[in-house]
Amino acid sequence: MKYKIIDSKDLSFFKSILSENCVLTESEDLNTYSRDYTEDLQFLPSAVLVPSNAEQISSIMKYCHEHTITVTARGAGTGLSGGCLPVEAGVVLALHKLNKIIHIDENNFQAIVEPGVINEVFQEAVQALGLFYPPDPASKGSCTLGGNVAHSSGGPRCVKYGTTRDYVLNLEVVLAIGEIIQTGANVLKNSTGYNLTQLMVGSEGTLGIITKITLKLLSYPPYRTLMLASFASAKNACACVSKILSAGVTPSALEFMDKKGVEISTSKQNINFKFGDEKAYLLIEVDAFEIEDLLPQCEKIYNALDQMEVMNVLMAEDAETKEKFWKIRRSIGELVKQISIYKEEDTVVTRSYLPQLYEGVEYLSKQYGFETVCYGHAGDGNLHINILKNNLSDEFWQNELPKAIRKIFELCKQYGGTISGEHGIGLVQKQYLDVVFSPIHFELMKGIKKAFDPKSILNPKKIFDI
Repeated sequence: MKYKIIDSKDLSFFKSILSENCVLTESEDLNTYSRDYTEDLQFLPSAVLVPSNAEQISSIMKYCHEHTITVTARGAGTGLSGGCLPVEAGVVLALHKLNKIIHIDENNFQAIVEPGVINEVFQEAVQALGLFYPPDPASKGSCTLGGNVAHSSGGPRCVKYGTTRDYVLNLEVVLAIGEIIQTGANVLKNSTGYNLTQLMVGSEGTLGIITKITLKLLSYPPYRTLMLASFASAKNACACVSKILSAGVTPSALEFMDKKGVEISTSKQNINFKFGDEKAYLLIEVDAFEIEDLLPQCEKIYNALDQMEVMNVLMAEDAETKEKFWKIRRSIGELVKQISIYKEEDTVVTRSYLPQLYEGVEYLSKQYGFETVCYGHAGDGNLHINILKNNLSDEFWQNELPKAIRKIFELCKQYGGTISGEHGIGLVQKQYLDVVFSPIHFELMKGIKKAFDPKSILNPKKIFDI
């Protein structure tokens, strides 16, 4: 596909729609929007547009469709798959001004928001009304709800409450041709035609620009207990996940951390933490609406831990300790960047196979000679594998490591999983999609892309080439 290079005439049109200060072309601005949190990748856009509403976006899309100008939507830029990188230059559509919580409907347990609302800001707003929005990615303090929907983001509480996908009822979307549509209805049950809402969730900005989101809410469970269990082997920690869930309790969070990740996180944040001979940890949270319902859950978890030779269990007796434990876990991914260039693989398997996946990763790391830091949402079978570059050569990093990553993903498929649980495919994972998809899968998905985006101007070169 041949795309138009933006010129002064195009910029004049965009300024007529947005005003001059919302069309950014200075090198400093372009550089800011050329990166996200994915490795060390960079792609400069030709311009950054900052709209305030769906109508402006509609006008922009009609123009870009007519002139075959690429459009890459961007939220907070916290993604880990290169999903918001403007590979074909064109314009980046920065959506941070669409940041209103339009309505919280307490009677129907739902809310309508714009895509630029920060996840944690929304969580706090609904919690103040006794309501609960569970999806909480590690970057919840900075990531946006629009980005969460685009990637079907998860987080620690998915084990009990599900991912972003489970909370999206309806979307307002601007299509590539500039038309504005509702993908569904603000109802809990909908059996009316194809489910365009769920098709849009996880589509990474390749099918349309999300401008409003209707989200389902729950009642907020006010009581929580948090414990940190240590194990002599990572395999035992992984195997304990199924034991806990088989005991008849579903924790509100069930997180795995290897020792290396905890060492990095505590060291970089100057957190006082006593280490022993343990190799891995499970961070386990239970919640309840009544305080007396916490103890029975904890007792069942203790019994499961004992069966897997737990070394020690630390209870977070106060809010400060709870915050410390969560700070250790949530900061690992970000702080690994300070150690080395790395690649993060977002693997997911049927959770009973988590020990086998971990062992397979250990075997491959020894075979190929790379170091890993592993952590993730063990309750979902979702393991984040950070592969550190350290002193590996550029030739190995570019040519040999992808072979090892492919073998990791082949293990995922073997154990009933796939190559991304919550980070999406974007740019960096698309070379591995053939591990889990057949040619007919690609044919169907490319047909969908063509129907929504006839000229392939929306976030091109992501998920697959067309």
